[in-house]
Amino acid sequence: MAEFIKIYEENPNPREIDKVVKILKRGGLIIYPTDTVYGLGCDITNIKALEKVARLKGIKLEKANFSFVCHDLSNLSDYVKQIDTSVFKILKRALPGPYTFILPGSKSLPNPFKKRKTVGIRVPDNNIALDIVKQLGNPIISTSIRDDDEVLEYTTDPELILEKWGNIVDLVIDGGYGDNQASTVIDLSDNVPEVIREGKGDLEIF
Repeated sequence: MAEFIKIYEENPNPREIDKVVKILKRGGLIIYPTDTVYGLGCDITNIKALEKVARLKGIKLEKANFSFVCHDLSNLSDYVKQIDTSVFKILKRALPGPYTFILPGSKSLPNPFKKRKTVGIRVPDNNIALDIVKQLGNPIISTSIRDDDEVLEYTTDPELILEKWGNIVDLVIDGGYGDNQASTVIDLSDNVPEVIREGKGDLEIF
């Protein structure tokens, strides 16, 4: 059964964050809060963990559209080709926030994603998610646990999430009730913002 730990978003306990990071480094899968829906994630550098997440979603890892959850924009060049100043200004304006930005992938992407032309980048406005990634030292991949044909409480109430996922993942974080609206997805790979999916997040800022 997965470990279940309570972490407060206003002031995440460093000891609890450390526990999460140790599980990630061991190749564990976690369910954690973001500023939108709860996410399923693992360490981006752990191939076995990545494969496990892909299997759970029923897709091939190479074809998976996972987001890279980053702490801020400082390591963007590790995963993204050089971007225009205008694009960087949009990112600075919108992040941290409930957006996923599709950007041109760089040659230094982790192995399974090497052939990808684009990558989805997230910097969620949630201290728990940001502290985990900061402490880990590299992004985690993220995919939503939301399922359109399911009871919404199963994806917003941490205790019900544990009930459903407890035998599948290694850790479920209770960061309070989650949202049931996914992030807004904006394609910036051609420098001009194109809305791919409208979710949480104001479109007026574009």
